[in-house]
Amino acid sequence: MSRKWWLVAAAIAVAAAVSLYLMGRNPICTCGEIKLWVGEVHGPDNSQHIADWYTPSHIIHGFIFYGLLWRWMRNRPLGLRFSLAVAIEAGWEVLENSPIIINRYREATAAFGYSGDSILNSMADVGWMAVGFFIARRIGLWPTVIIALLFELFTLWTIRDNLTLNIVMLVWPIDAIREWQSAL
Repeated sequence: MSRKWWLVAAAIAVAAAVSLYLMGRNPICTCGEIKLWVGEVHGPDNSQHIADWYTPSHIIHGFIFYGLLWRWMRNRPLGLRFSLAVAIEAGWEVLENSPIIINRYREATAAFGYSGDSILNSMADVGWMAVGFFIARRIGLWPTVIIALLFELFTLWTIRDNLTLNIVMLVWPIDAIREWQSAL
């Protein structure tokens, strides 16, 4: 992949970070620390640091974006496909931190105290998506599908949440799922 596409992807990420800053998002956790990993799902540090239990979901985003963009644009440069994946993920990070989505998470999911991500966490999420994108490119379809399923099952078992439930609960909330997730 040429340097041009790396610069395009970086510019997209920077634009998202600036947008998040202008939206009033905190650059880092208000606790003043930067942590590599936060394992408490319902604590104030979740979605504020580099990695948390939702990191596998962002890696899966990369798997999905790689697969879809390969399917629809396989004759286009890898850098273009990667830049589009970064744009989609960065766009989601900006939308996810808008009041409408933050309030939706609070109303429809078990994320009762969710107040949005730090800019550090949002940019790390874009980075984790990029990791997933390049893993999918490297290992192929079936190993990628198996890893995605393992991620989904592991986070479902561990925190009663995953990418699939996150989408379901945002789009069509189910009270039984919310109650089950809240019991953790």
